[in-house]
Amino acid sequence: MAGAYSAQELDKIVSDIFSLARGGSASKAILPEKEVCRLCSMVKEILAKEDNVKAVRAPVIVVGDVHGQFFDLLELFEIGGKPPFHNYLFLGDYVDRGYYSLDCVLLLVALKARYPDRITMTRGNHECRQITQVYGF
Repeated sequence: MAGAYSAQELDKIVSDIFSLARGGSASKAILPEKEVCRLCSMVKEILAKEDNVKAVRAPVIVVGDVHGQFFDLLELFEIGGKPPFHNYLFLGDYVDRGYYSLDCVLLLVALKARYPDRITMTRGNHECRQITQVYGF
């Protein structure tokens, strides 16, 4: 995988994002735009290799609409436990409405890159151009 992050680099990114629970914005503090694109490219390759219908290992924590609620997402991981010790299934709608849409996506993409077998992500209706334009993502 060209341009892929090492496990250590991904661990640092994930750790830095989780440490922002005390305030701030992960998207501004962690990675410059070029590195966000690099991370997204890495995860795009991972997702492209996954089947359209994916088996998810049980037990699994199912998470519905996140909608940019970054600090709620952090709280969810505090309550449910952080990967790699738990499996998560995210049902889409990661962006819009909340102030921290990019932060949520950045955390989930970093987790998917680091733990591809523990994080399952589906696309919700907010992960399309028409809806995100309405909500401003």
